[in-house]
Amino acid sequence: MAFLFSRSFRYISHQVLSTTVLGVLSLSLIFVLGNLFKQIFELLVDKDLPVSSVLRFIVYIFPYSLIFTLPWSLLTAVLLVFGRMSSDNELLALRMSGRSMFQICRPVFVIAILLSLMSFYINTTIAPRGKAAMKMTLYNMAIDDPLALIVPDKVITQFPNYRIYTEARDENKLVSLEIIELDEDKYPIRYLKSKEARIEYNAPLDQLLLILEKAEGIIKNDKNPKDLTNIVPGLSADQTTIPLELSSFRNNPKKFKPSLLETNDLKTRLREGEDLSESKKNEILTEIQKRNSFAAACFAFALLGIPLGINKQRRESHGGYVLSLGVACFYFLGIIYADNLKDQANAQYLMWLPTIIILIVGAILFIRLNKK
Repeated sequence: MAFLFSRSFRYISHQVLSTTVLGVLSLSLIFVLGNLFKQIFELLVDKDLPVSSVLRFIVYIFPYSLIFTLPWSLLTAVLLVFGRMSSDNELLALRMSGRSMFQICRPVFVIAILLSLMSFYINTTIAPRGKAAMKMTLYNMAIDDPLALIVPDKVITQFPNYRIYTEARDENKLVSLEIIELDEDKYPIRYLKSKEARIEYNAPLDQLLLILEKAEGIIKNDKNPKDLTNIVPGLSADQTTIPLELSSFRNNPKKFKPSLLETNDLKTRLREGEDLSESKKNEILTEIQKRNSFAAACFAFALLGIPLGINKQRRESHGGYVLSLGVACFYFLGIIYADNLKDQANAQYLMWLPTIIILIVGAILFIRLNKK
């Protein structure tokens, strides 16, 4: 117990924690908030959104970034700290004082367990809440200012079965609008263009209505869209209305996404969801196990990082970053592969495979290191 308050414990804890916090901030900024700020810049410039909405959007997405940055940052911190301590012979001095590798690395294990518990709570509760709130924010934005959803000189793909393009916005109208309607197989079946159009929200139907003035276009055979010989050109109308569904901007209780629900809610759906299909049950089980695997990754990365950092024995920081990048790529590619099979029965077990591999490799390397 006295070792928990020793100088070496406080020294190693401070080094690992400070480097981990720095890594979380930098990785979140670079790999998550970087793309987000690009979108926010477009929102502020092109859509005149209030800064409060933008800040709220950042607050909602940041917890989701911690799912990835926490284990990766801890791995990087362990690699850098133990690599430097090995190069400076600090570890050798601690071993000469009679401490085993397990005693020396105890602060890392304590930090890893605490971060795993923190990651578990983020994965199961905070991150799903943030994603759901972010989706609701986008939905409210679509209702409050539907015209702002159509960004000039950019193809809009958020609406199911439609591709929309406009050259510019003039006050409350869209100028030189073009729209392509797709079938369920994503083949184009109708093309329309209009010099002016406007967009309104229909509250009773919960739809956006795209109203085209003096529309012209062509239509294909909807029964066989691949048949280009059956095209009807020269369609025209003084005014035509196209309903745009908001399903991509809001949560649909009947077609819910497991990633937007807390783990307790997912377990409730499994217990009470007699009408759930087998693929949807597998998707829910896979999402639950993915969250658990992400939480355990903090401890697995720390266990692997200790022997890798000591054996590398490099003072240069870029060596630790490159090594952590390789391990993280292996882990996240394995998770992505399992996630692509989420509607299959074995996907929930595949979610644990990258974590288990890292745990086993890390345990073997650490036991060998402890025997030296």
